[in-house]
Amino acid sequence: MVAKLLRFAAIVELGTGVAVILVPQLVVGLLLGGELAGAGIPVARCFGVALLGLGLACWPREGSGASAAPAFRGMLTYNALIALYLAYLFSAEHQGGALLWPAVALHAAVAILLVWARRAERSTIA
Repeated sequence: MVAKLLRFAAIVELGTGVAVILVPQLVVGLLLGGELAGAGIPVARCFGVALLGLGLACWPREGSGASAAPAFRGMLTYNALIALYLAYLFSAEHQGGALLWPAVALHAAVAILLVWARRAERSTIA
């Protein structure tokens, strides 16, 4: 189950990374409801490249077992912190676009499911 969740999260991050690289203004507009210009465009594209790296690094390998631990930690950390940060942007900074809350919900759900699946996996091993 953890491998399936990692694969799903990796696909989402790979897709988002490609979208941010290709059309950063559109993605930022949909996510944060704001405009992106100047130096923000290359910074956003750098974020897209980082998402590509995260997606590739967290892609589970067949029979990886213990080697999935770094991928699990990386994807869990990213999803939990990005959900909190996006919620903060809305509540404290009053920023948000049409995709902000779906993104918060998706990242929070992935983080929760990763923890749940990892615990279930460990309880069946023990």
